[in-house]
Amino acid sequence: MTGVVAWFTGLPSSGKTTLAHAVAGELRQRDIRAIVLDSDELRALLPQIGYDEASRNHFYGVLARLAAMIARQGHVVLVPATAHRRAFRDAARGLAPAFVEIFVDTPLEECRRRDTKGLYADKVADAPGVGLAYEKPTAADFHIRLGDTDAAAEIAERLDEMV
Repeated sequence: MTGVVAWFTGLPSSGKTTLAHAVAGELRQRDIRAIVLDSDELRALLPQIGYDEASRNHFYGVLARLAAMIARQGHVVLVPATAHRRAFRDAARGLAPAFVEIFVDTPLEECRRRDTKGLYADKVADAPGVGLAYEKPTAADFHIRLGDTDAAAEIAERLDEMV
């Protein structure tokens, strides 16, 4: 069984993690091994990782390699991580045995409203979408917009076909 990395990208507080967990639930109902590799949880394990450019380059490289390693062991790895630069996501695509990009396209004002971490309140001065550019995917496999209630099932169906 070949695994796959499904990368959920979008602005902070766009709903990436919520959607990834919903997809994981759908996959587990199909008896597919799914792991959510949440970037926020990984950052908590690696507290020395900052938000400057060098730290972000290092962090997304570690995240992409870890996701690919787990996928090569036959798992579906769901990665909710902003990865604001296309280069981060392209590097992850190059490492993974199979790769699906999911763009969670939520308007900035809605992300601000949902923000529980204070990212948009200057906790991170260069938050993607505010002080730091967010490079939207040019050809995501899924483009999920606010209110798309069938997204988790559709993504799970596609991933099921890949494993």
